[in-house]
Amino acid sequence: MDQTAKKKRRSFPSAYTVIIIVLILVQALTFFIPSGKYSTLTYDSGKDQFAITDAHDKTTMKPATQQTLDDYKIRIDVSKFRDGTIYRPAAIPNSYEQIVKPKRGITGTITQFLRSQVEGITESVDIMIFILILGGVIGIVNATGAMDAGMMRLSEKLKGKQKWLIVIVTTLIAIGGTTFGLAEETIAFYPILIPIFLLAGYDTLTAVASIYLGTAIGTMSSTINPFSTVIASNAAGINFTEGMPLRILMWVAAVGISIIYTIRYAEKVRLNPETSLVADQAESDRKHFLGDQTKLANVDFTGRQKFSLIVFALGFVVMIYGVQQLGWYFTEIAVVFLAVTYILAFVSGLGEKKFIDSFVTGAADLLGVALIVGLARSVGIVMENSFISDTIMNFFSNAISGMNNVIFIWFMFLVYIVLGFFIQSSSGLAVLSMPIMAPLADVVGIDRALIVNAYNWGQGLIGLVAPTGLILVSLSVVNIGFDKWIKFVSKLLGIIIVLILVLLAVGVLI
Repeated sequence: MDQTAKKKRRSFPSAYTVIIIVLILVQALTFFIPSGKYSTLTYDSGKDQFAITDAHDKTTMKPATQQTLDDYKIRIDVSKFRDGTIYRPAAIPNSYEQIVKPKRGITGTITQFLRSQVEGITESVDIMIFILILGGVIGIVNATGAMDAGMMRLSEKLKGKQKWLIVIVTTLIAIGGTTFGLAEETIAFYPILIPIFLLAGYDTLTAVASIYLGTAIGTMSSTINPFSTVIASNAAGINFTEGMPLRILMWVAAVGISIIYTIRYAEKVRLNPETSLVADQAESDRKHFLGDQTKLANVDFTGRQKFSLIVFALGFVVMIYGVQQLGWYFTEIAVVFLAVTYILAFVSGLGEKKFIDSFVTGAADLLGVALIVGLARSVGIVMENSFISDTIMNFFSNAISGMNNVIFIWFMFLVYIVLGFFIQSSSGLAVLSMPIMAPLADVVGIDRALIVNAYNWGQGLIGLVAPTGLILVSLSVVNIGFDKWIKFVSKLLGIIIVLILVLLAVGVLI
């Protein structure tokens, strides 16, 4: 057997296969984990009442008052429901009940397995449309030659200053993560930044590390992120500013460590390309992302190309402003880049046929990425339809009561790692878990803000490696195997875990 055949046989499964394996494992767990539900409280703005839904889906209406919340032992200010801060159903403490497990049989299980994937794609359609439109826009900008010319000018300015590329990219994205939860939006940055990293002498894994660690560590170390820290603090019955010094320290330390970790790897690769974890695909990566480099070196940077790049860049400026200040989601972001497409139709100078062909080709390049987003959502759908998420949370909430306070908060961190693997929505996990977990802090005599920190750091940490999260989507953009990412990030994961355990212990003792 030749070496090529051996290498092919030993290759790690693709992102699609990894997600399907996880989906099958979760599907199997539904047969062993009992089904159960917490009663939930939801605010009905039209009636200004609380809807109380029990484990058997029976709903009763109660006055939307602080007294009602107190009666159900939910320590959240009623104003947080009225102003929309708490918009998801809040779990009611001590209300968990086992329910009859849905009967499926072999046929029903196969149907759920297939249906969940279709539903996952359906529920993720706004993100997928954004990705496809973005791919189309990038295809147009590439066809104008503006991207190639701009990259060459930038690479000339970076000579001798390559490390600053990692520092600036990771820091800026981490700021976005900690302030407004910049996450899926970073998919837009990969096709743009990867060629720049390659021209700086780095590999594609360095680009992924700089971008993904920025968003993952940034969101994990959330300070004022409304989708995690703010909503979790409100659900825990405290102000989001409580515990802020420890969160800022966490952000500075974790981002700093990640940058140093990435630079050490990147510089080793720049000086000795054979040490790259993706050395086997270096040639194909450069061909894919850089094309003909001899042609690239002599490319002109025309006024039309500069204007095309400015229009493209302004799309990102508008996107970031809209997400941060106006609460936009992917439908609005997709509209922005669709508008960029129409503007480029007039300024790119490509002609109708080449313009359309470039858009379709660019969208096709990111079609696989879009499909992975939908498939990843299917895992959560299986759990929701099997009603095992609440059972897992109830098990852990019972297991940690009565522990020593330091052991308690460490174990709480572990709990949120597990919960974060299965429940990828940060706001959903916060509202579901905080009314249950936060009161346990009172029992062991620690600040509730530490529960919020354990939640942030636990569900954020698992995001570095969870196949159900954003990492497989990011890796698929550059065709890097999940095994190579695990090999790269494993040591950093251990360092961050130690940092978190130390900071949680400090938080308990001060």
